[in-house]
Amino acid sequence: MIHRDIQQVLYSEEELRQRVKELGCQITADYAGKNPMLISVLRGSYIFMADLTRSINLDVTVDFMVVSSYGAGTVSSGQVEIKKDLSDTIEGRDLIVVEDILDSGNTLYYLMDVLKARKPASIRLCTLMDKPERRTKPITADYVGFTIPDAFIVGYGLDYDEKYRNLPYVGVLKQSVYEK
Repeated sequence: MIHRDIQQVLYSEEELRQRVKELGCQITADYAGKNPMLISVLRGSYIFMADLTRSINLDVTVDFMVVSSYGAGTVSSGQVEIKKDLSDTIEGRDLIVVEDILDSGNTLYYLMDVLKARKPASIRLCTLMDKPERRTKPITADYVGFTIPDAFIVGYGLDYDEKYRNLPYVGVLKQSVYEK
């Protein structure tokens, strides 16, 4: 059972649901009268993105990117790679980049520069989890679900080596699992 690998539950299913609903309401108010495009940074943000999209009471469009700097490890490699680019043009669009976790900032700092060069009308960042202790790049999120301590977390889309994404909560992974 994957639950036995969890040291501690940080945010329950209900806490996640409530906070995502609050973020959706905030985005709805901030983008009233607009049609923002939500860009999910896969794979970690797919559950958050789906729930967030349903919590926004506006006409929105969605697109997806795969950007990576981790591989199978627990620490960013620092090398950022776009593995899947957007399907639609973003010039003149109001963008909200939706990410599961803002950690070192390497990936999102790079991605935001790439997207800004494509001339959107505006661009904001929405992250479920913000881990400011690990930040190495000057980047902040406009919308933050939770600010978390420097621990390795999984669940609700967040993974370790492609596992644990399906946990309905966010928990701290036992160190013994990833220090083999």
